[in-house]
Amino acid sequence: MNIGRSDIVWNYLATFFKIASSALLLPVILNKMPAETVGIWTVFISITAFSYLLDFGFNPSFARNVTYVFSGVKKLQSNGFESNLSENEISYPLLKGLIIAMRWFYARLAVICLILLSILGTFYIFTLLKKYNGSHSEVYISWAILCAITSYNLYTLYYDSLLEGRGMIKRLKQINVIGQICYLVCAAILIWMNFGLIAIVSAQLLSVLIIRFFSYRSFYDAEITKKLQACKGSPQKDILNSIFPNAVKMGLTSLGGFMVTKSSLIIGSFYLTLNDIASYGITIQLVSVVSGLGSIYILTFIPKIVDSRVKNNIDFISLIYKRGIIFLLFTYFACGFMIIVAGPYILEILNSKTHLMLSSLIALLLFSSLLETNVSMAGAILVTKNSVPFFRASLLSGLAIVVGLLLYFIFFEKNVLGMILIPFIVTLVYQGWKWPYEVLKDLKIIKKNKNG
Repeated sequence: MNIGRSDIVWNYLATFFKIASSALLLPVILNKMPAETVGIWTVFISITAFSYLLDFGFNPSFARNVTYVFSGVKKLQSNGFESNLSENEISYPLLKGLIIAMRWFYARLAVICLILLSILGTFYIFTLLKKYNGSHSEVYISWAILCAITSYNLYTLYYDSLLEGRGMIKRLKQINVIGQICYLVCAAILIWMNFGLIAIVSAQLLSVLIIRFFSYRSFYDAEITKKLQACKGSPQKDILNSIFPNAVKMGLTSLGGFMVTKSSLIIGSFYLTLNDIASYGITIQLVSVVSGLGSIYILTFIPKIVDSRVKNNIDFISLIYKRGIIFLLFTYFACGFMIIVAGPYILEILNSKTHLMLSSLIALLLFSSLLETNVSMAGAILVTKNSVPFFRASLLSGLAIVVGLLLYFIFFEKNVLGMILIPFIVTLVYQGWKWPYEVLKDLKIIKKNKNG
């Protein structure tokens, strides 16, 4: 499990292109599209993000268990892990059974996703279009393509688990960079040719097909293919039963996380104008880039951290966590400063029809995002123990944010301040300090108290 600086660099590039792809297209989008269309596009992004909740925590759970297999584990467990450090050979029957289980799971998940998007998603888009002055047919065609892309991407999501679990971080990120560059080039050309929303979703289709093709070719090399063909897979039912408990907990955590980060935009779209939503959406996309870049260091080393858990190498995990926190703080300070100071001037130069929020609101949003990203990083460390202690807190926080947002819009002013303030306050009350503190205790960075 060799992960080093080159993996970090490629992960940095891949995450930048993946999260910043929308931001990198902004010069063309803001110049060629009216603010209302930008608002629809922002809603598209949030709805497709919701589709990944259907995964319900299985993707990171699958990836973690793939790492256990490549680290020498002979049997998967619902809690903790079984290892035989004197015999680190890979159990190919266990690996094959795990792959079969992943295919079975994601095939059914993709069908459910397509049905939900086609029915509930289309109804939501229909509701939004009542106050949209642009071409309705363009939006519906784009939405149909997006439904198909999202379902296919979900069906093949297990390729990411295989590559990440095997420790092929560099290869996975190189593939993602290629796919995102193709997306950016194709989308920019088509948008400039006035294809609007259809340009964006068509470019996404091309990107997904490229990424999945190279992912398949990378994992199934000659050795892996030969050994998997020569063995019989472990029982699929046993594997799913081992993964299911923690995967469900991670799914509840993801649901809570979605409500923390995305419910503001979904709920706000019912109360605010599309112009306000466009301004908030563009700003939150830039802040999301900062969040993604800030957590890269730790996320790159997750397979190695899992491997270190199996081998009880806590000192290495502690070192990576400390470096990751420093990287996170530096990224937020540097990139956040650039957004606040240079962002408005850049949009003015681009003659943008959509503007960023006020500097004070951007600063509050950055601080709230920093808090949430720090919690997410702490959770990523804790879950490598194959336990999920934070799923209840995450779900309750998400519910509290949804209720808080609804109450704010009903009884107070209908503005973007509430969309930022409510998630920030709820996170700060408990999760913002609880899980980072638990990581510090777990890694022995601070001493546990007598009751801990």
